[in-house]
Amino acid sequence: MHTIINKEFDRPDPAIIKRYRNLVKNFFSPACLVCDAQKRSNALNHGFRPVGEHKAVGVALTIKFDISDLVDPMPVLRFAQEGDFIVIAANEDMDTAMWGGMTSNLAKKMKLAGVLVDGSTRDIDEIKDLDFPVWVKSSVPRPSPTAIHGRFEPIQVNVPVVVGKVSISPGDIIVADESGVTVVPKSDILAVIEAAEKQAQKELDIRNRILSGSSIQQILDEFGHI
Repeated sequence: MHTIINKEFDRPDPAIIKRYRNLVKNFFSPACLVCDAQKRSNALNHGFRPVGEHKAVGVALTIKFDISDLVDPMPVLRFAQEGDFIVIAANEDMDTAMWGGMTSNLAKKMKLAGVLVDGSTRDIDEIKDLDFPVWVKSSVPRPSPTAIHGRFEPIQVNVPVVVGKVSISPGDIIVADESGVTVVPKSDILAVIEAAEKQAQKELDIRNRILSGSSIQQILDEFGHI
């Protein structure tokens, strides 16, 4: 794999991103709402879990590694902007930590939205203490080979990647919580947020009916499948 560095990419309308952030802030399980809004599509498989308890949304900045040569992604952070969600496509490598405490410190200082690692991280205790949102499949103390050989290439930045059997392109929206991670393709972000907001209001109405004493049959008659 040869090195590709795309420093810029088309970013979504900030007004639409704000609507996704409001969804994350004000409703339970935003990843579930956004998955429902896409008719069960674009939810990552294979058990990505947050380090700690988090809900987050951001614009995907993608990092792709050669399957045989994982290097430290830290230099790539200089291309990130506030609110970006770093997506590290590390080929499901569980033996090498591709993220850790130092990178989390930097990312939090930069006000990044979060990080998704298709593999392992380390420094779990430090990441929890920082309260920085990281979704990962595993943890391991072993660092990337950069610690030994000193190289930061080959690496590809802001190219399409596949993580958890879902295609992710730079500029897509990442929505993540304790249930998992859902991706919104940038071509669909307006239609999806409109559907997700509608679904969120429906769920709020159902909860209010439950609290007011409505029966199961009454709820089904009014809302159908819940």
